[in-house]
Amino acid sequence: MIASSRRHILKLALLAGATPMLGGFARRALAGDRPYAPATSDWRQFQTRTVIDLPQGQGPAQVWLPVPSLTTDYQRSLDDNWTGNATAARLVTDPSGAKFLHATFEGGGAPHLELVSRFETRNRTIDWSRSSDVSEDPEVLRAALKASTQKPLDGIVAQTAQKITAGATTDVDKVRAIYAWIVSNCYRNMDTPGCGPGNNVATLTTAGLGGKCADLNGLFVGLARASGVPARDVFGVRVAPSAFGYKQLGANSDKITGAQHCRAEVWLSGHGWVAMDPADVLKVMRAETETWIKDPKDPLVAQVDTALFGNWEGNWVAYNTAEDLRLPGRDGILPFMMYPQATIGDKVVDELDAKSFVYEITAVEA
Repeated sequence: MIASSRRHILKLALLAGATPMLGGFARRALAGDRPYAPATSDWRQFQTRTVIDLPQGQGPAQVWLPVPSLTTDYQRSLDDNWTGNATAARLVTDPSGAKFLHATFEGGGAPHLELVSRFETRNRTIDWSRSSDVSEDPEVLRAALKASTQKPLDGIVAQTAQKITAGATTDVDKVRAIYAWIVSNCYRNMDTPGCGPGNNVATLTTAGLGGKCADLNGLFVGLARASGVPARDVFGVRVAPSAFGYKQLGANSDKITGAQHCRAEVWLSGHGWVAMDPADVLKVMRAETETWIKDPKDPLVAQVDTALFGNWEGNWVAYNTAEDLRLPGRDGILPFMMYPQATIGDKVVDELDAKSFVYEITAVEA
């Protein structure tokens, strides 16, 4: 039966004319790999190393590096160690629970910092047929229903949420409708810098429903909150390839400098916090093949669409779920923290400018 299903998927792809574009997926399907369906798995231990080098002779500098902050049923954050020529460095915990390394440099040498973080991850899965008596701190749930600088809950966000969830009678129905709407109406914009700014209003208006993970999963979160369902972004980075052969759903080398990825989760009665990732469905549609797949029912996409409603692979580590952070020693509000941050003198360094902000992140599995 399983083999027949695999042949059916490949046959549909052949009929769609997608075979020349399927690449590794087609080869793996022919080899008999299972379809995309993360299942309960053992713990895997990883280590990431972040190396920061700033220009010499441009004044005092500061660096803030996110570290894995969550300990959950899918992640164990173990320890963090650092070396370098910082004048001072310490781990800071934001009121939200997010942790980051804050280092200051006041000497005349070129600022240099290395951070090593260890953690364990495993696949995150759900059985929709079963429910349990789960609970959460009421304050945590209230925070997951609040507006933020990038997620207002009025205006076009509220109007869009109301239209999408019209007729939905349960939170699961609302979430399913929002997830399906994101996949059917939004798209991954390959020209968006980094993971995107995550501004819900801009995504719905000036960006024309396009963006990257912080925009797309961020919009999912904002629409869920506006519908009365607690939801939050989970900011992190991919650390290993996908076990299912999808090149867009994993880190495909040990260098993960540009592998940051924002996921999402919603609180559902009887299930607790549930994994969601419509942005990765759109990533597969836009970038897994040379041709943009615009039909969510395409066999290459459909299984990912189904799986990422409640599940995700443990080839990714979460840094935090924080929004609107205030970093010590820096003015203003940071909407979210997924990338290294730095200032030189009073100037904020663009974390996406590889020329002015030189850093490298690598990952290895223990």
